[in-house]
Amino acid sequence: MTATPTAHKRAATGALLGLALGDALGFPTEFNDVPSILAKCGPWREMELPTPAIVSDDTQMTLALGRGLRSAMDRGLLGPKRLERPVREEFVDWYRSPENNRAPGRTCLVACDLLKAENRPWQEASQIGSKGCGANMRVAPLGLISGLSDEQRAGAAQLQSGLTHGHPTALAASDLTAHAVRLLAQGAEPAALVGLLRTYAEENRGHYHERWLGDLWSRGHDPDAEHFISRGWDECLEILGRLEDAVGTVSPEADPCLATGEGWIAEEALATGLLCFLLFPDEPVTALRRAACTSGDSDSIACLTGAFAGAYLGAEAWPAPWADRIEYQSELVTLGALWDA
Repeated sequence: MTATPTAHKRAATGALLGLALGDALGFPTEFNDVPSILAKCGPWREMELPTPAIVSDDTQMTLALGRGLRSAMDRGLLGPKRLERPVREEFVDWYRSPENNRAPGRTCLVACDLLKAENRPWQEASQIGSKGCGANMRVAPLGLISGLSDEQRAGAAQLQSGLTHGHPTALAASDLTAHAVRLLAQGAEPAALVGLLRTYAEENRGHYHERWLGDLWSRGHDPDAEHFISRGWDECLEILGRLEDAVGTVSPEADPCLATGEGWIAEEALATGLLCFLLFPDEPVTALRRAACTSGDSDSIACLTGAFAGAYLGAEAWPAPWADRIEYQSELVTLGALWDA
């Protein structure tokens, strides 16, 4: 299976279905080590989608961001104020929902509780010390919407992170994740991907998106905005170096977390999700199974792997019996069709 031009392969639908399928496959294995997963599920290459195929907060928050983006773009050109209000409202709605019972991360819960106060600047709600993976596991929609400038995509990816996870590495990893999804949707070759991401990180290392982030940087302990954001890019560059080494040397039979980290933090989730995809760029279901059979944050790792594989290969990447019964299937497909159009 090889990638085809974006319009034909339905990259957005493929990415959204893939992230939800990875999420559902990894949700039951999160918090388990690999021997425990193998004892529970059998050989990893034969892992089956659970019945029912229930997702975690990863997919729920991706959909919340997707709805917020749709509302923002219905109102005109995407900018910080136009994005912040509807996404903030969607995150608070998710926080209050009875469906928010899927082991959500503490950072998201604390920040969303603070975001309820409509007169509070979002920067005051942001958890400036948190670089958990909760911000980049949900950012894929920003890589799937065509017509955004590079500045809009990067600024929006970082702002949506900052609403909850304000650490500079969370911002940079969200930006990189959206960029990776965009490159794959446009048909970038997997073999070239890590190099393209390193170049992007190096080019953006000293650039603080003040129009989108406001004074967020001043809530850390940095002398200036450039120092603040470069800390995040430097951590992402370090993990991309580890990823580059791993892609050519790691055995597909080994736990990917041993090479690039367990994925509880943003830069590791990005790298390990990418590693699972890059081990099997033309075998999307195998990539998901490898991601779900990991010792770390398996649902978030597999969620990201599914977004990358689906963006690259399109909607046909996923077996119909799986795609047809994933939770939130109707909304995933509706949003995907909107962005594929």
